Amino acid sequence: MQHHPLAGKQVPRALLTDIPLLVSSYYTRHPDPLVKSQRVAFGTSGHRGSSLKGSFNEDHILAITEAICRYRGAHGITGPLFLGKDTHALSEPAHSTALEVLAAHGIEVMVHMDSGYTPTPVISHAILSYNRGKSSHPADGIVITPSHNGPEDGGFKYNPPHGGPADTATTGWVEKKANELLADNNQEVRRISYAKAVSADTTHAYDYITPYVDDLRHCIDLDAVRAAGLKIGADALGGSGIAFWEPIAKRYKLNIDVFNGFADPAFSFMTVDKDGNIRMDCSSPFAMAGLIRLRDNYDIAFGNDPDYDRHGIVTRSSGLLNPNHYLSAAIWYLFRNRPGWREEAAIGKTLVSSSMIDRVAGALKRKLSEVPVGFKWFVDGLLDGSYAFGGEESSGASFVRRDGTVWTTDKDGFIMDLLAAEITARTGRDPGELYAVLTERFGNPVYERIDAPATPELKAVLQHLSSRHITASEMAGEKITAVLTAAPGNGASIGGIKVITENGWFAARPSGTEDVYKMYAESFKGEDHLRRIQEEAQALINTAFHSAG
Repeated sequence: MQHHPLAGKQVPRALLTDIPLLVSSYYTRHPDPLVKSQRVAFGTSGHRGSSLKGSFNEDHILAITEAICRYRGAHGITGPLFLGKDTHALSEPAHSTALEVLAAHGIEVMVHMDSGYTPTPVISHAILSYNRGKSSHPADGIVITPSHNGPEDGGFKYNPPHGGPADTATTGWVEKKANELLADNNQEVRRISYAKAVSADTTHAYDYITPYVDDLRHCIDLDAVRAAGLKIGADALGGSGIAFWEPIAKRYKLNIDVFNGFADPAFSFMTVDKDGNIRMDCSSPFAMAGLIRLRDNYDIAFGNDPDYDRHGIVTRSSGLLNPNHYLSAAIWYLFRNRPGWREEAAIGKTLVSSSMIDRVAGALKRKLSEVPVGFKWFVDGLLDGSYAFGGEESSGASFVRRDGTVWTTDKDGFIMDLLAAEITARTGRDPGELYAVLTERFGNPVYERIDAPATPELKAVLQHLSSRHITASEMAGEKITAVLTAAPGNGASIGGIKVITENGWFAARPSGTEDVYKMYAESFKGEDHLRRIQEEAQALINTAFHSAG
């Protein structure tokens, strides 16, 4: 793929979002419910859009928050609601709008004291901490964030009492009700003024930092990190974790240098991503170029996206680690260094993550549970301890406490960052060096994801393909051993297809937001074999398209 000429370079002023216009449009532009792109689309990651496009405006947030209030009432959720926001420009006004509706409903709302920012994993941790040991009046939460999306976007997601991403039944309920309200010009939305909402008896200033930071020692061996005297670099990327690194360093006496530890809604400090856009993607070597240049100054370094549910690990040995490589190294290390974890606790992975994880799991003699794309599939397992680890190829993961009990049921960038420091401190190798050791034992896979054009009709066909549409018996010179349309770990539909051979595989699934389909492929036999898999996969998909009509 050809990269944009500005990729990896400092963002020029011409690319910066007009923040005053963005915020003004949140209030002044009203969506047309008859236009699909301007309706509420509330998926597992909540609703995302831009006020400039009429897809993330005050009307949307009024409707969604009212729908969530009604969902709570219909499902007996009567405890407090933990409300968080990241540093995107649209998060602040959306936070104010949501509070106006929540307060009108008399809901006990926990907002970060001093109007601070709150990472996604911290909201999950707060929900679970409150609900632990309780059988009634459970808490839930809202996180206002579009994750790693650019500065022009806003996002709004709901975490039920289990603390993790809402399932499709919940998001479908909220989306349907929100769109009904929106179509009726939000006439049934209950709302009070912000001045009344923020001073209401039901609105509480809450310290999100101290309980989370104090509890980290139950998840990470920070004594080992301190004893090793590691020099650590943390690129806050101007995200919601900016106020957490100093307390972490102070509480555990760690040597951490923090970069970009301030909120800038234009994210003007970023380097341009591969396609010429500003994107706070901590897994992108272009977006992380600034920290990568400093890799030799630190024993370990890392960065996170604005809501801190993703991680990017920078090592001296390997630079920015490929997400699959770090997942493999992390799993290998954790399951050999957590004696408090249950022997039957599984390793959870999405089915488009590297098969290196399969080989690692086999050597560890641990159950591997392969699920569809989406962290929601790990929630129940992390909650009851049947999963000790859940990870996605897109740089998101979480794992249980050192005693095997639940930590968070949403992705946690903090613990994945600090785990990299623990690995380095306790093994004398950084995670990149540890992954190199794994390749000597299990092979060195080559992995790539590409996006291919697809009409809505073809995307629909791909989503409903079955194994009977794959008529070939071989792929890239190897026998096809499995054709999957459901995930082996839980039997859920993968919304596409995966074809597997002894030393390679590909998976294809339609994008939910663009007219493309995503094809993931991996080979343990090198680049040439990977190219053969990709070429033959494309032919197999084309044949399947025609076969399915």
